[in-house]
Amino acid sequence: MQSRIADAARAAGRNVDSVTLLAVSKGQSSAAIDSAASAGIEHFGENFLQESLPKITALSGRELTWHFIGKLQANKTRQVAENFAWVHGVDRLKIAERLSAQRPYHAPPLNVCLQLHVGGEASKGGVEATEMAALARAVAALPNIKLRGLMSMPPAETDVARQRQWFHETRQVFDYLNENGLRLDTLSMGTSSDFEAAIAEGATIVRVGTAIFGPRRQ
Repeated sequence: MQSRIADAARAAGRNVDSVTLLAVSKGQSSAAIDSAASAGIEHFGENFLQESLPKITALSGRELTWHFIGKLQANKTRQVAENFAWVHGVDRLKIAERLSAQRPYHAPPLNVCLQLHVGGEASKGGVEATEMAALARAVAALPNIKLRGLMSMPPAETDVARQRQWFHETRQVFDYLNENGLRLDTLSMGTSSDFEAAIAEGATIVRVGTAIFGPRRQ
């Protein structure tokens, strides 16, 4: 997987170190994550808080970076703020404010990516492009939070040109925010089926599960 990411980065004229592999480990056992870590993966993404906490505890002896990538409810923000280094998919100021207030004082700032809604799918969350600048400015001003960038979850496409279209839309909003004073450095986009297209459009984090672990356990 790392070699495929490196090949995609080179094809896009980018440094191979500019893309981080985030292994989506929902539904995977602590043993499977441990094996992936032994193979050199350092970043792991979890969708469900109650599933993730025992795994974080079991693997506390490893130097892993945990990302919360699921839909975050207000009543779960404290445990996420206490146990994760990154949160992807924030789309409400209220959630960001709670994460900021609940981040432990001794911990470094919590890295946050805001979710951009692309593709018009009602089943997926996120902020519309026209509303993103206001939210980004408000989140960037919060203490204990470091606004890193954007994430998106486009519609599933098999055509590479269509895949790139959605990722390009995310990159355009990202560039607009930086042109207007925000210092963002992260584009979290791309999965097992389309990460090459995402890298071509500037992804710095690709969220890959099936291509690493195989099909999830039922």
